[in-house]
Amino acid sequence: MTLASDTTGTSTVINHPHPREKQILVLGLDGAGKTSILNSLASCNVKRKTSPTQGFNAVCIHTGGFKLDFLEIGGNYNLRSYWNLYLSKAHLLIYVVDSTDQERLSLAGQELRQLLRKDPSLPLVLLANKQDLAGALSIYDLQKKLQVQDMKHERKLFLMATNVSDDGTKISESICDVKDLITQLILQKI
Repeated sequence: MTLASDTTGTSTVINHPHPREKQILVLGLDGAGKTSILNSLASCNVKRKTSPTQGFNAVCIHTGGFKLDFLEIGGNYNLRSYWNLYLSKAHLLIYVVDSTDQERLSLAGQELRQLLRKDPSLPLVLLANKQDLAGALSIYDLQKKLQVQDMKHERKLFLMATNVSDDGTKISESICDVKDLITQLILQKI
């Protein structure tokens, strides 16, 4: 809540919509692993099977005195047209790429560059997912294929390797690192 005074000296209360509530947009092509990552971040459990998101998926996490509202929008062709509609409300963009899907890396890069042109200052956490699988491209190779080096330097950009363990025992260290990074970025008032 903020007090504001007009020219007559009258004070008015201005209610800011939940200043400790931050929206994080989670996007990427279908099959990249967005839902698995969100489930791991939110529940600290690993689900064996996750169905593809057919629309929207919302997850809320309370951390560091903030309420983090993660909004995932499915990545199939029909849903990608909705991505731009949610950029303006986001405090952070998480873009998930399947490191093993070399055939669609060019498309993933094109979609990402389109998003970044719409909001050139939105901080980006780029997750190179499925790093534990055979055939996964290294971070260096993904960086080149996605043309990350060509993205504007005025934005905060983080590229991280991730994987979601499928043995059902514990969350991978990479997912814990992502959660820590998101918390740090929010606490720094991105």
